[in-house]
Amino acid sequence: MVPKVSLHRESILKMIVSKTDMLRLALYCSLVFLGASSVFGARIKDLTDVRGSRSNQLYGYGIVTGLAGQGDSRIEYTELGILNALESLGIRADKADKSRNIAAVMVTADIGPFAKEGAKMDVTVSSIGNADSLQGGILLQTPMYGADGKVYSVAQGPVSVGGLSAGGGGGANVQVNHPTVGMVSNGATVEREIESRVLNGGELELILRSPDSGTAVKIADAVNQYYPGTSLAKDSGLVNIQVPANFQGQTTNFLAAIGGIDVKPDVPARVIINERTGTIVATQNVRISPVAVSSSNITIFLNPTTGVSQPLPFSQGATTVIEGENADLIEEVGRFEALDELDPPGASTVNELASALNKLGLTTREMTSILQSIKNAGALQAELIIN
Repeated sequence: MVPKVSLHRESILKMIVSKTDMLRLALYCSLVFLGASSVFGARIKDLTDVRGSRSNQLYGYGIVTGLAGQGDSRIEYTELGILNALESLGIRADKADKSRNIAAVMVTADIGPFAKEGAKMDVTVSSIGNADSLQGGILLQTPMYGADGKVYSVAQGPVSVGGLSAGGGGGANVQVNHPTVGMVSNGATVEREIESRVLNGGELELILRSPDSGTAVKIADAVNQYYPGTSLAKDSGLVNIQVPANFQGQTTNFLAAIGGIDVKPDVPARVIINERTGTIVATQNVRISPVAVSSSNITIFLNPTTGVSQPLPFSQGATTVIEGENADLIEEVGRFEALDELDPPGASTVNELASALNKLGLTTREMTSILQSIKNAGALQAELIIN
C-alpha cells in the first residue's frame, strides 16, 4: 500500500515559478549574453587617461634603523642624518655609533590626482649607502617633497623587503632579489592635496595610453552613440568630449558613464624581442608574406699543434718549439623551408606564425635572427622592436 504524502500549502506555492520570475530569469540570461559578447573589448577608462588628472612623483631622504649590523658603515651623510634626528629629539652626540644598525635611504612614491588630506599610500625605500640589507628595519619620519619643493606627505613605518642576502666567513654569498630595496605599505600620509583640473571650458580631453588613430575614432564613435555629437577624435592620442547639458556640474557621474563603454581597440602589429631573456612576443595582427628560410648550424673545432723548428747546419740559430692551432669548420646542410603554408597565404595569425617557425626546429636566438632577416626582406608586415 502506497502511503499518502501530504504537502503543505506554502511548500506547494514555493514550488510554483511565477511568470514574473521567468521574465527576470530571461532578462538575466540576456544580460549575461550581452556581457559575453563584449569580452574581447576594453572599457574606455582602461584605454585612456583624463587630461588634468595625473599622478605626481614625491621623494625624500630618510633613515632606516634596526638593521642588526647590516646597515651603512662609516658614511658621512648617514652619520649626519642620524645625528640631526637625535638633535631634533633633544639628544646631542658628537659622533654616531659604528654598529651598522642604520642606513641612509631615498623614499619615493606616487601621489594620485584625487588624493585627499589624510589618505594613505605606499612608499618605496631604497638604500643609497653600502648597507647589506634593509630587512627588519624601521623607516623614521620622512617628509616627502614634490617638484615644487613643498612637502606633500610624511612617511614612516616598518620596511618590507622581498629579497635576502646570506654569506659565510669563507666569502661565499647567496642573494635573492634585492635586499636593499623595500616597501612601506600605507606608510605615507597625505598632508597637502594637489589640485586637479579636469574640465576645460566644459570639455573633457581623453589621452590614449597607446596612441592609435583607429582606436581614437572608435572611442569617439562609441561615446557619440550614447551622447550624440559630443565627441571628436582630435588626433591619434587625444579625444575631445563636450559635457552634455544634463551632466553640467556632474563631471564625476559623466566620467563614470563614459568610462564603462566598451571599445575594441586597434592593436598595432608588433613583434617585440628581448635578447637578454630570449623572449619573443607578437601581437595578433602580425602578418608575414610567403618567404623561404634556410638555417644551418656551424661548428668550429680548434686543435692545438706543436712543432719543432730546426736551424740549418753550421748556422747560429737554435732549435725552438713552435705551437700552432688548426681550425676545422663543419657546416651542417641547412634545410630550405618555405613559410607559405598559411591560411590564407601571407595573412598568418600569431599561432600560425609560431607554428611555421617551430617547424624549422629553431632555438629562440635563431628565431630572433630569422625574424630580423624576414623584416629586412620586407616580408614581415609588423613593427620589429628589439630590447
